[in-house]
Amino acid sequence: QVQLVESGGGLVQPGGSLRLSCAGSGIMFSIYTMGWYRQAPGKARELVVSISSGGGTTSADSVKGRFTISRDNAKNTVYLQMNSLKPEDTAVYYCNRSPPPWFSWGQGTQVTVSS
Repeated sequence: QVQLVESGGGLVQPGGSLRLSCAGSGIMFSIYTMGWYRQAPGKARELVVSISSGGGTTSADSVKGRFTISRDNAKNTVYLQMNSLKPEDTAVYYCNRSPPPWFSWGQGTQVTVSS
């Protein structure tokens, strides 16, 4: 059974940084394009960044130049380095395949950017 566990969120001031981790079990991460998604209150879940099995990355315009996705296939883990955080980055962050079909969603990790 596939399980995704996100961690690393928290409260940070505008301009600060956070590093999120997503550990997977029950799957071989290395063969999938993986993405980080986020869902802000009252909004739909959106894809923020993704990384292919070969290491190529894509980023939404809203985070380009600030967020970096990486992966460690040996650890079955995907990371999201978030710099220059803004209040509008506040959301619950999830990892999953990109594009669908999705694995079962994890619980996500809350990121709050506020002074």
